[in-house]
Amino acid sequence: MRSRYTAHATGDADHLFRTWHPRTRPDDIDLDPATRWTGLRIVSAEGDTVEFVATSETGRMHEVSRFEQRAGRWVYVDGVRRPT
Repeated sequence: MRSRYTAHATGDADHLFRTWHPRTRPDDIDLDPATRWTGLRIVSAEGDTVEFVATSETGRMHEVSRFEQRAGRWVYVDGVRRPT
């Protein structure tokens, strides 16, 4: 989760692509270079689920994300956004 946040913050679409489950990832990852991410708070992490709040200069994103282990590595499957 933290590495994916860092990838969003630094514009590393390749890392996001590699850490996204092939069954659910989009064909193209389009990051907005104008978004400046400023913080990440992990609310909870249990099993394959991580709840987090990411902040940017313009707002917050609250999500409960599901991950799956593939070949010994955790990959992002999907997430449900929560109201902030």
